[in-house]
Amino acid sequence: MRPLDLAVMGVYFVAIAAIGLYFTKRQRDATDYFLGRHSLPWWAVMFSIVATETSALTVISVPGIAARGDLTFLQISFGYLVGRIGVAVWLLPGYFRGENETAYARLERRFGPATRRVASGIFMGIRALGDSVRVFATAIPLHIVTGLSIPASIAAVAAATLLYTWTGGIKAVVWVEVLQLAIYVLGGIAALAIAAQLAGGLGGTLDRAADLGKLKVVDWSLSLSTTYTLLGGLIGGALLSAASHGTDHLIVQRLLATTSLADARRALVGSGVLVILQFGLFLLVGTALWAAGADDPVLRSDELFPRFAVSSLPPGLSGVVIAGLLAAAMSTLASSLNSLASAATHDFYAPLTGRRDQRHLLAVGRWATLIWAVVLGTLALSFAGSSDTPVVELALSIASITYGSLLGTYILGGALVSVRQRDAILAIAVSTGIMLALFLVKPGSFARLAWPWYVPMGTAITVTVGWGASRFRVGRGAA
Repeated sequence: MRPLDLAVMGVYFVAIAAIGLYFTKRQRDATDYFLGRHSLPWWAVMFSIVATETSALTVISVPGIAARGDLTFLQISFGYLVGRIGVAVWLLPGYFRGENETAYARLERRFGPATRRVASGIFMGIRALGDSVRVFATAIPLHIVTGLSIPASIAAVAAATLLYTWTGGIKAVVWVEVLQLAIYVLGGIAALAIAAQLAGGLGGTLDRAADLGKLKVVDWSLSLSTTYTLLGGLIGGALLSAASHGTDHLIVQRLLATTSLADARRALVGSGVLVILQFGLFLLVGTALWAAGADDPVLRSDELFPRFAVSSLPPGLSGVVIAGLLAAAMSTLASSLNSLASAATHDFYAPLTGRRDQRHLLAVGRWATLIWAVVLGTLALSFAGSSDTPVVELALSIASITYGSLLGTYILGGALVSVRQRDAILAIAVSTGIMLALFLVKPGSFARLAWPWYVPMGTAITVTVGWGASRFRVGRGAA
């Protein structure tokens, strides 16, 4: 890689390390480390949410989807906004009643401690598996740029991310993500401009794409097997967003770090608007890559954008784009490490040991962060030989396996007062088991079911089983 590009990337790594070290001495206890003492500004949390949820999957994978298809992926983001509005209205108020260290403390108040631990355990298991895909995606640009092997690339980025996450906690994570979002959006805009110029100008690029149907955004079909349709985007995207932003501690943790319910709502709904704009940007980057002839059929679709950044952008700008790719990847990894450590500390260690001293929990949380970094890095290696399925689809498919069971549990707790702890646990177990079995085996028609419908299906199973179990108990006269 050229010296100027390396210098740009060096400045980026120095900046994130400095942010982490700046917040090190400000971590007085676990409340500081995991929730920033509820003092983070809403706009910073909004940018952090966008950086966390899209990350490397958007920056690396979404351009490849558009380069080899069209813009119908954008329909998912329409549902994302709808789901966020629902969470802001119905779920967020409950998180700001009393003290909630994690998203699952609320389930303990409604059902009991066992339900909290089951939900938290599911979160940690699927979050670790899904985010290991993101860690693998992280290795792609670094592998291309440096020539390091995929395992070495995974280890390098995990170590750099762990540095500021371990030292600075949630405050460092959020403020680094604000920087990371700015870098990779700037890189996306620059790549779009250069690729369009190579293709003969943005106007000509869009005209050629439109003639071949590559600017299609809305698919009006009612098919359950077509991956991206308007109906699937609105329903599947809304429920996926409601689950990920209303029940997943990765996002709820950020919302709890704001100063008030009103600020949390601003951050959440605002992030939905920004995600639509961001998806649109990187889809257009993919269209421009196609028009510029950068869609090499030999490459995985996830490699198109990183390869273009290295081979076709001028010195310095290439460094910005590659730094942006790494920034996007590291943002989700940092968020995942902090939220997984938070859930392990507050949902398992503290209640099981009875140790609730906040200074002690700070030390436990840091060790948990280190352990989860090793776990995610190890799991990421299993995806090194994966197929050409875009990593964004692979990660969202994995997450969708259990999001339905988590969302369904919150619906049971809020809407059906007759449902008790054992009903809720049974519903979670049955839904997760069925969805996991269907995902792995893919029998019959389920093999053709598009992934945006996984969350609606899991939610329906959870609510049905939980309600049915409560009716059976009442019918038999159980207390």
